[in-house]
Amino acid sequence: MAAGGDTPPKATCGSLAERLNYLFAHMHPPGAPYTNAHVAAEISKGTEEYGGVTLTEQYLSMLRNGKRANPSPDVLRAVAKFFGVPVGYLLGDLSASQAQRVEEEVRFLVAMRDQRVRAIALRAVGLPPDVQDCLTTIIGQFRREMNLPSDPPQTP
Repeated sequence: MAAGGDTPPKATCGSLAERLNYLFAHMHPPGAPYTNAHVAAEISKGTEEYGGVTLTEQYLSMLRNGKRANPSPDVLRAVAKFFGVPVGYLLGDLSASQAQRVEEEVRFLVAMRDQRVRAIALRAVGLPPDVQDCLTTIIGQFRREMNLPSDPPQTP
């Protein structure tokens, strides 16, 4: 992820490989993204949690690079559960607006990794709506003064 809280690119219309890579790149704890080996090991050892799916690093790599594009529903359910997204997102079965909502949540989680952004958001909790609106206006003014769009971009 780029510095300064840049938002991740959208992957709504992409292939399974693109959607998987989007999740790998953005749905991780602060620090480095997950590796194929880590995700495969976590899913394979969490037998009950992930429905008894055994996943290898190599197979996950083939899914991510498009060499395999038709995994079993159990594999997709396990991977979706690992990343905390609906399985329909990986299947490409969500409507455009539903897929957008999933990716908005991803963008939110990415933004919340930045401790300063998180501190600003948490300080606004409990303030009356009109005060929150004023804060939004002030932030928009700062963004304009810095020649940034008033709202963070949805794509880089």
